[in-house]
Amino acid sequence: MKQIGWGFIGCGEVTEKKSGPAFNEVPGSKVVAVMSRNEAKAKSYAKRHDIKRWYTDPQQLIDDPEVTAVYIATPPSSHATFAIMAMKAGKPVYIEKPLAASYEDCARINRISEITGVPCFVAYYRRYLPYFKKVKQIIDSGEIGTVTNVQIRFSVPPRDLDYSDSHNLPWRLQPDIAGAGYFYDLAPHQLDLLQEIFGIITRAHGYCSNRAHLYKAEDTISACFYFENGLPGSGSWCFVGHKSAKEDCIEVIGEKGMLSFSVYNYDPIQLVTSNGKTSIVVPNPPYVQLPIIKAVIEHLQGTGICTCTSVSATPVNWVMDRILGKL
Repeated sequence: MKQIGWGFIGCGEVTEKKSGPAFNEVPGSKVVAVMSRNEAKAKSYAKRHDIKRWYTDPQQLIDDPEVTAVYIATPPSSHATFAIMAMKAGKPVYIEKPLAASYEDCARINRISEITGVPCFVAYYRRYLPYFKKVKQIIDSGEIGTVTNVQIRFSVPPRDLDYSDSHNLPWRLQPDIAGAGYFYDLAPHQLDLLQEIFGIITRAHGYCSNRAHLYKAEDTISACFYFENGLPGSGSWCFVGHKSAKEDCIEVIGEKGMLSFSVYNYDPIQLVTSNGKTSIVVPNPPYVQLPIIKAVIEHLQGTGICTCTSVSATPVNWVMDRILGKL
């Protein structure tokens, strides 16, 4: 069995439970090095997770001979730079979502992957979770008939950090780092899931506003989009709503029924047909990225195929940039 030695660039919150431990759960895979520009953070992470080496320079990690694949878990603005560095060194890459901070950076990553022949994968892990596989299975089965419309509804109240002054705002609210505001951080999973189920979105338009003026990034977005199969859809995102309006829902309307599910709360899937209403509970694994990481590793070992590549992830950035008026 081909052995994969992983090097982490970035060791923030997402690597603690969602992804990091999963790399050691798959046969033939082991985390051998970690990097953070913060020396104390890198050293602490390596010690707590029993990782042999730690670095403060990404190039040193990429050059480590025991590192044969690189996991990039930094904010989006650096994804393209680190991915290109790794691929030029001949090392496959697994990148946190979104693929990059702009559609143009996604195109750069894809171009280098094509030139070097080195694969690049993206952490749209919800595609691989049992909960969303069940959603896709219900839709594909025709139980709700031909789908006629799809709607995303998402609303949350401001977080405590959102009231920080401009120098202490979380990176997700700094467009030069995140690509935009919370929309660029949370909408990718929703849009990727819909394109996985219904195909590529070929048209998208949006209206963005800053209603609460807590920060410079947009906090309220309304959009409409159109899939390649002729299905129309719409979405609304509000990151400064009242707690009474809190919602995390995608509603799929068909000729024979309706299906609704959440993306972040994993609320029971609701199926409504002429036979009545059914509530479906589907548990997920303890490390939510384990199924996709297993698929990536098996792809690199030559025993499977992971379809969540940088090419398949790029349309998400195109849609978001269209909605935000960046394209």
